[in-house]
Amino acid sequence: MRLVHESADGAAVIASNVETADTLRRQGRGLMFRRSLPDDYALAFRFGSVRSRGIHTLFVLVPIDVVWVADGEVSRVERLRPWRGLARARADLIVELPAGAADGVEAGDRLVLDDGA
Repeated sequence: MRLVHESADGAAVIASNVETADTLRRQGRGLMFRRSLPDDYALAFRFGSVRSRGIHTLFVLVPIDVVWVADGEVSRVERLRPWRGLARARADLIVELPAGAADGVEAGDRLVLDDGA
């Protein structure tokens, strides 16, 4: 699965190695305790409805970019510091990426999980 960023400037793949946090345990662990992230990596949290959802970086050892997506449209992009980051926005999809991977992604853009089919 890959993550595609769509904007007025066109479309670009920003992660070609996307994992999904599809269990409660996986969602709870997120990126905690990882010492590094590959440049082309993303962790996607998919939810059944749009509502306010928070992310923290307690026990996350590296800075990360977080993108909140509601109904396919980016609602917030934030770089969070290790151990101290905390942010919240409305979303039915949240994507965590290595710091810098979401540079150029802005509110109003679209992020699409593409399974390549």
